[in-house]
Amino acid sequence: MTAELTRGQNHPLPGARLEIRVSAGTPVVAGATLGDEDGTVHGVAQVAHPGAPTLPGLEVSRQAAADHRLAVDLDAVPDAVHRVSVLLALPTGGRGPARFGAVAAPFVAVTGLDGAEVASYTITGLEAESAVVALELYRRQGAWKVRAVGQGYAGGLAELFADQQLPQAHQLAGSIHEAVASGLARSVPAPPAAAPAHRPDQGTAPRTGTGGSVPPASSPYDSQG
Repeated sequence: MTAELTRGQNHPLPGARLEIRVSAGTPVVAGATLGDEDGTVHGVAQVAHPGAPTLPGLEVSRQAAADHRLAVDLDAVPDAVHRVSVLLALPTGGRGPARFGAVAAPFVAVTGLDGAEVASYTITGLEAESAVVALELYRRQGAWKVRAVGQGYAGGLAELFADQQLPQAHQLAGSIHEAVASGLARSVPAPPAAAPAHRPDQGTAPRTGTGGSVPPASSPYDSQG
């Protein structure tokens, strides 16, 4: 049975190889940071994001999308890593909503490789925030657990990274959004819809659309185990 978490709740993970599935209803950037026991991220090489989507034990999407599947192998995560923080952010540049309060609450789920849900979390209560730490996978007494975090940042990715003590927070946030914007610019327009065999003249031209995947800080909740 799936554990439906609320903010601050945790749940044990049954295995090392997992997927984290995201459904946001609007394109979002998905990424993850690798932190030490205190949650500190010591450099940009500890961040998986669209411009650098693969780290040991972790792979994220190369582009913004409404749905994501992040691949996780906790056995392959370096021993020095104690916290894997899964983050979501709205793309910048005026192509979509600028705050999570303007869209449906994002939903995240931890699943096995067979797709069976282990735990899920609907991130409610966001308003002005444009970036959020959704979940945290963390080591506790030799085992891994998942915690629903839901910590939002009105200052976006730059504020989120700074909160995790990343020295290059603003530079990395900028490069991530540039990578996402480049991916959007390279997207190929969908072909025009096929016209019907007979169509009365309505005085308008047919419309075309545009179209846009991923392979298979000390937490305030530590006291909850």
